[in-house]
Amino acid sequence: MAKSKLFADWTWRQELPKEFADPSVQPKRTDVFSKYNSTSSKQSSMHAPTLRALLAYAALVNAAEQGDPVDGLGAIGSQNDERLVAEYPGAKPECVVFNKRNCRFTAGIVRTPGDPPGVYTIGETACSGDALLFTLMPLFLDDDEFSEGFKELCEAAKNGYPDLDSASRAAILLCDNVYRRIENHAALRKDGVKVDIPSTGNLSQLTEMAMANNTYAPTAVLYGEFQIFEPGSAPGAPSVVIAHNTFAGQYRMSDRSFSAAETGMIPILPDWYVIPKEVEQVCRHIAQTTGSQNPMRNIMFRGPAGTGKTEGAKAIAAGLGIPYTFLTCSANTEVFDLLGQVLPRMDMEAELCSGLPSLMDIQMDPASAYCQMTGEYRADVTENEVLQKMVEVKAQEMGDGSNGNGFRYVDTPLVRAMRYGYLVELQEPTVIANPGVLVGLNSLLDRCASITLPNGERIQRHPETVVVVTTNTSYEGCKDLNQSVISRMNLTIDFDEPDVDTTVKRVAGITGCSDQKLVRQMAEVVRDIQQRCRETMIQDGSCGVRELISWVQSAMILGNPFESALYTVISSASADPENREELINTCLEPIFARR
Repeated sequence: MAKSKLFADWTWRQELPKEFADPSVQPKRTDVFSKYNSTSSKQSSMHAPTLRALLAYAALVNAAEQGDPVDGLGAIGSQNDERLVAEYPGAKPECVVFNKRNCRFTAGIVRTPGDPPGVYTIGETACSGDALLFTLMPLFLDDDEFSEGFKELCEAAKNGYPDLDSASRAAILLCDNVYRRIENHAALRKDGVKVDIPSTGNLSQLTEMAMANNTYAPTAVLYGEFQIFEPGSAPGAPSVVIAHNTFAGQYRMSDRSFSAAETGMIPILPDWYVIPKEVEQVCRHIAQTTGSQNPMRNIMFRGPAGTGKTEGAKAIAAGLGIPYTFLTCSANTEVFDLLGQVLPRMDMEAELCSGLPSLMDIQMDPASAYCQMTGEYRADVTENEVLQKMVEVKAQEMGDGSNGNGFRYVDTPLVRAMRYGYLVELQEPTVIANPGVLVGLNSLLDRCASITLPNGERIQRHPETVVVVTTNTSYEGCKDLNQSVISRMNLTIDFDEPDVDTTVKRVAGITGCSDQKLVRQMAEVVRDIQQRCRETMIQDGSCGVRELISWVQSAMILGNPFESALYTVISSASADPENREELINTCLEPIFARR
């Protein structure tokens, strides 16, 4: 089975483009193959999606170089050498952004300019991935073998394929080159092309807001004329600084008042924090849809660790003037962890032990505890289920259908936010091992906005409750969110790593370091470490803004940036001594000499 969704089995069964559908063309050969083909058979095959992308790119290049009209042939460009941006030609143009730092795609299908982007999914009954391969062409062309083969294909296409055998040899070589470099990217190192596509085939979606804000505007056009993406200056730090004093409370949904305790929960933004325009726009959406049939209250922030998602959630709460709370998920998070639990009162434990299992019994052997109460032995029963059964048994004994006098219900931050109209940040739901857990909140996220709690109480979601889901995309073990949960998000914002200027200002503000030149040098080293880890497949650690902050703080204490780096960014980047030494030699030592 292929490692990448781009080369799933069904993609090899697709019909080849008409140019190569001639019976004389051999779709599989052993006499033509890429230098990256290390198999013993040396067999190479034509791959229809790759070939379609090649021919589309060849048509665009030929037209551009001959001065012919390029309208309808798509376009491709780059954004500050960090992203590739493309519009793949077709009746419904496929718009694709490839982030070269994290090797991930963001894509959408746009019927006409101005329309909201549709979902892009790779699948046998959906998209074949042609547009993604088209977007990667500049990376493929960095390879000499590919570059030479592509010139041959362009020449053949320009002249109407006078020698079909020669053209097919070039085509099959290119297909093999692309396939090997993507599938074996780890072994090929710098010659490989890494792509990160979710196992579901559902790519990060281009949002209407991102399109309207020119978030992915190409700063350089390689070929073609963009119709959907508007070329221009890539967004960086906001051109207009949003003042904290005018932003706080500007987007209130009502004139309700809060208690002293609740007022203390409303975030006060630190002076160093630069309010992103996306945060301000989220606040506008929330405020201006208040009172409508579909108020926008569910937000998702998605992006690598350390990109400011939690700070953004707090900023939204500050702009709305409402209390902020949060709940952090883990692999073992269950529905009860989100909705609260009914627990025995500690002072009633002795009474409850009469004929019932103790809390220790439940924790040590839930199956036996369950059997003690019901006579049924269930090996898969959970602690929460046993506790729930205990509530039921005790309630029956007391002749009361509620939780009785010996039990208490404990609200979670999520439930409190739902009751009282707070902003709640749901952190890292993608790490939850059971994908069905978050689905249990769907009724709170959609229009019915109510749910039954473990104690039997049914609560309605407060009309001003805002849910902000923040999820990392850079950690191993993260799972895709259920589509039913994603569909209930009113706005989805993708956070990218901040530019160096923003990073320096943020880190200097947090640490109190006045030497911004030093912080900039350290930020550049962290960028280099991130890039080196991607190139060499070092994946057992983390290196980002959080590590940079720790490094700056340590350097202020020790007065030695090199030594402090060893205990912060280097040690965090990898647990392997050889990897750490390589990072020291290639990234740290050229900037900060050993002392």
